Amino acid sequence: MSGRLAWALLPAGLLLGAALFLVLPPGHAGATGRPVTRPVMPPVAAEPVLAAAPTPPPRPAGPSGPATPSPTPSGSVSVNVNGISKPSTSIVILLALTVLSVAPALLLLCTAFTKVFVVLSITRNALGLTSVPPNQVIAGLALFISLFIMSPVLTEMNKLGVQPYLNGQKSQAQAFNDGIVPLRTFMLKHTRPDEIALLTKVANQPLPKTPQAVPLSTLVPAFALSELRAALIIGFAIYVPFLVIDMVVSASLMSLGMMMLPPITVSLPFKLLLFVLANGWGLVVTALVASYH
Repeated sequence: MSGRLAWALLPAGLLLGAALFLVLPPGHAGATGRPVTRPVMPPVAAEPVLAAAPTPPPRPAGPSGPATPSPTPSGSVSVNVNGISKPSTSIVILLALTVLSVAPALLLLCTAFTKVFVVLSITRNALGLTSVPPNQVIAGLALFISLFIMSPVLTEMNKLGVQPYLNGQKSQAQAFNDGIVPLRTFMLKHTRPDEIALLTKVANQPLPKTPQAVPLSTLVPAFALSELRAALIIGFAIYVPFLVIDMVVSASLMSLGMMMLPPITVSLPFKLLLFVLANGWGLVVTALVASYH
């Protein structure tokens, strides 16, 4: 009976062993019943892959010389062409402040302002008006008449000197030498040779061979003296008619026995009437502008 039971349970044991062999993992147990161990390899760290940056090809050298390095994206490299670069904003502001500081001297000695102002002041004194028009009005009128006279010269100076320098086309020395040429031509045209000779003799210098060789240190005061001389000549021509009126009025009052009455009180209305009827301001301004053509 026990032998039959053993033979009956033998297939069931074989089936259970096969099932356990299929269910359990391969390393759990071997044929001998011992757990099977496999050697574990240490993990290998992956090496970083470095991508080589592409090297830009060198720029070929031009016919005038070696290649010029291109500026970096940050803008730290600047390239100058023939040693001339566009001036920065700070340099332009510094030059503008310098010009403004010397602008009154340039206006008085290098333009037609002095002559116009002196003539207008003499005209006011000839009329017998000491404070009408006031000095501010006379100075403002003289300033704008001077700008009207000097506008062609200022335009040429801006075209030849200022704009090329601001655009980086000329250096400071080149811009100054080219921009001063129209002003030198204007001053030489209206300066008497006697004044140039006088100042040259006073400075113990040899006479210049050509007008273009006259230095600015001699030309500027010579031009100012010539302008003052011309202004006094025009003022004399303006003063004579009003002087005649004063003499006639004074003689008339003396003949009438009115010696206690100031002649200026009677002659002033007649001088004002004569000046208005003759369009005096128009004649004076026309004569001033025409003296520069």
